[in-house]
Amino acid sequence: MIRVGVNGYGTIGKRVADAVRAQPDMKLVGVAKTRPNYEAETAVRNGYALYAALPEQTAQFAEAGIDVAGPVDELVEESDVIVDATPSGVGEQNRLLYEQKDTKAVLQGGEDADAAETSFAARANYEAVEGADIVRVVSCNTTGLTRLLAPLDEAYGLEKVRVTLIRRGGDPGQVDRGPINDIVPDPAEIPSHHGPDVNTIFPEMDIDTAGVKVPATLMHLHSVNATLEAEPTTAQIKETLADESRLFFVPEGAGIDGMGPLKEFARDTGRQRGDIWENCLWEESITVEESELYLFQSIHQEADVVPENVDAIRALAGQHSREQSMRLTDRHLGVGLESMFQRSRQPVAPSSADD
Repeated sequence: MIRVGVNGYGTIGKRVADAVRAQPDMKLVGVAKTRPNYEAETAVRNGYALYAALPEQTAQFAEAGIDVAGPVDELVEESDVIVDATPSGVGEQNRLLYEQKDTKAVLQGGEDADAAETSFAARANYEAVEGADIVRVVSCNTTGLTRLLAPLDEAYGLEKVRVTLIRRGGDPGQVDRGPINDIVPDPAEIPSHHGPDVNTIFPEMDIDTAGVKVPATLMHLHSVNATLEAEPTTAQIKETLADESRLFFVPEGAGIDGMGPLKEFARDTGRQRGDIWENCLWEESITVEESELYLFQSIHQEADVVPENVDAIRALAGQHSREQSMRLTDRHLGVGLESMFQRSRQPVAPSSADD
């Protein structure tokens, strides 16, 4: 049983904690928060042991009527692996604590790549973390790109990749960076940071990316153009990608014509918080002209890195192969969003760790 602590219980941390609890080979030791806000209350409601990320703030928790199990140092000591889900830049500062306690750690994509020994994307380089102590799960956009590009590169070879990322202005709960009344190149220079981030997983890949920020909170949208070394048909591309559990084809004829209905569909399937852990590929956009592939995919920035964090925990613990870990994660988290319009694939229902 892998003992896991989660330092930071915000957008990513609370989702990772729930995902860890669902895994049959993991035990959630507890979670850490800096202050007694509504998320701390949520952790207590969920039965999670709550630790003070800043020991000097312990009195604030007591004043709010929330008991803490101890300081974050104790959470780190009691864990085999810590998932650091703190704000960007804080994870790198916390690295010294994890090293002092001899506890392996998973950082998030908001950290610089050199904050960890290696970057991680389960589908692409699971085995690369063998022997590592600190890894970084790449960002939501990079995770989405590596999931798509890994099987394409394996099956057909990739000569070059060009991606335009239409990025949400902020997450629904980020009132300080929510919708903007504008459309902003973000950044204006080319490439955006996403291409170089993909290169931390695929060092030799020829990839350029450009980013645009729009007034929305739902999801990101990628416009992908890949030049393949082979010349497969559109049907062959679909067949290759259909075998990937973390890719979902938004089917033609389902009436899902945007990311609002896509999120509503996820909620209607029973997904907690309406989370979409999978890349959502717009099936009718998948087009091949000779060796040129074009498609749109949507990425739920709040959720798509959650399965990768679970796999990173197993990889650091030295348990299971990539295939075994991904299969366990997908089964017990319920990854595999499906539609009755896709009759060639069987739907995957969430299961508990007891199933």
